[in-house]
Amino acid sequence: MDESAEIGIFGGTGIYDSGLLKKPKEIIIDTPYGKPSDSITIGEFNGRKIAFLPRLLDFTKSRKGSFSEEGRVIHISVADPFCPELQQVILDVASEQQIEIHKDATYVCIEGPRFSTKAESKFYKSTGADIIGMTLVPECQLAREAQICYASISTVTDYDVWAEKPVTAKEVIETLSKNVELTKKLLTVLIDKIPTSKSCSCEKALEEAEF
Repeated sequence: MDESAEIGIFGGTGIYDSGLLKKPKEIIIDTPYGKPSDSITIGEFNGRKIAFLPRLLDFTKSRKGSFSEEGRVIHISVADPFCPELQQVILDVASEQQIEIHKDATYVCIEGPRFSTKAESKFYKSTGADIIGMTLVPECQLAREAQICYASISTVTDYDVWAEKPVTAKEVIETLSKNVELTKKLLTVLIDKIPTSKSCSCEKALEEAEF
């Protein structure tokens, strides 16, 4: 099997073993930026080549925000960090499946892996943000720099500690297991709906990013 894919899915917790792919094959790769945290699974879904990827690097303590090499500076725009075309496909499929999904939300990315203190949690809430997570940065900006269409489906697991109830990993995992089934259901339709030709400008992101 050709070890390339048309669509890549960062699975997140619980999504890696999707069971969606035909002829799945696990491959191990290395990159100039480090090894992935696990193998990559490549297979077919309704005739399209799909790759399920682990998070590329562990940026928990030091998150590199650019692929650019020394002496090269890229001023990539992330004013709107997600591909508008992919976002619309996700919204349309969620609506068809009567899955409640919120658009135009604001995501706060924290360092992790620890959960927030009460003071931090209340501060994030005071900014008007809608969801807190640990993974979208630097993923979104690296995808834009690589001129890859990128979007995220974030599922809520808890109310953080602003609700005056400590968050436990056990509770998060229990909620995740429910969200995973919903996400898989979404993916089975979503993959077919992703257009094979692009109308977005993601693949031209570098044209005005260097000078």
